[in-house]
Amino acid sequence: MSLKKIENKILSGRRLSPEDAITLFESDDIFTLGRLASRVAYRINGNNAYFVQNHHINPTNICVNRCKFCAFSRSKGEKGAYELSIKEIIRKLNKGQRAKGKGQRAKGKGQDKLNSSLVTRHSSLPFTEVHIVGGLHPDWPFDFYLEMLRQIKKSFPHIHIKAFTAVEIDYFSKTSGLSLTDTLNALKNAGLNSIPGGGAEIFDAKVRSKICPEKIRGKRWLEVMEKAHSIGIKSNATMLYGHHETYKHRVEHMLKLRDLQDRTEGFQAFIPLSFHPKNTRLSKTVHCSLFTVHSNGIDDIKTIAVSRLFLDNFPHIKAYWIMLGEKIAQLSLMFGADDLDGTVIDEKITHSAGALSEKAMSKAELINLIKKAGKVPVERDSFYKPVNSLE
Repeated sequence: MSLKKIENKILSGRRLSPEDAITLFESDDIFTLGRLASRVAYRINGNNAYFVQNHHINPTNICVNRCKFCAFSRSKGEKGAYELSIKEIIRKLNKGQRAKGKGQRAKGKGQDKLNSSLVTRHSSLPFTEVHIVGGLHPDWPFDFYLEMLRQIKKSFPHIHIKAFTAVEIDYFSKTSGLSLTDTLNALKNAGLNSIPGGGAEIFDAKVRSKICPEKIRGKRWLEVMEKAHSIGIKSNATMLYGHHETYKHRVEHMLKLRDLQDRTEGFQAFIPLSFHPKNTRLSKTVHCSLFTVHSNGIDDIKTIAVSRLFLDNFPHIKAYWIMLGEKIAQLSLMFGADDLDGTVIDEKITHSAGALSEKAMSKAELINLIKKAGKVPVERDSFYKPVNSLE
């Protein structure tokens, strides 16, 4: 179908087919894509661009899976492997709370001092969300994670806990011997409020076998999310692009998400994640039909735009500035994105793979970024309820 006919479908509010989405990906008319995606984004969310004050915690990088695209994970005993105790996690969050209003770097050497200075520089807290993901630790029992949730909720009752990918939840189910339903209910009862969207990567089995052969299948990822939605746990969804996949693989991935969203309405946001190759085993083997190394700026904003146009039942499209960089994320607000994620604070996973963005951003910096794009900054909670409209 021609781009003009697809445009007519979009303007009349009709659903796009997978073939339409592939045509959009193949189009060089990036300005038309941006115009159409912006129109759809405005129809759904007005001129708003959302952000949340959040804090990332990665309890461990020790993982029984060693995905080829991941620069973060380590085997137990390997150089660079680490584990955080529950007390250390609480201490990190407490540092963030105490950092409110401070604006200078902490002096001193070492990683602890560096992490502390990041919190001090970039926090305008109290943050309202903690984002927790990590490796699949071979020794930690399920009870450890439940106690982690309980202690965080006890220490910070106002904080929304968004934690554990579908991959982690499947692992908890297997190691504990509990059913998926019982696992999710146990997490929910311990304080889990929602689930991030990581671990989806690309659902196609052949691509998955090249980039993460040990990880759960795409079908299982969808099963975990559907079960979570069925018991009232909201989640996000992601797609890792810019490696071995083709446009067809991307569209098939998004179609499966759209179909599940039709059934559950449990996804809050879709987050396209641009592959970062540095320090990964995949960096030497990526010679796919689309890219020689990894994605580029045009492909980033095109993926945002097509996501907004194809995923008509997703309330939000997120431009994750950590992966895209601040400038491309800002530009994405004019190509269909309506959310920049948040302050983040001390991001580790993407920076292990060579991300050039900062590890955190202040509330003031986010507001400025959004305003310069001609959008209305809206500070939100984790369910997209406005906390502050900063027009």
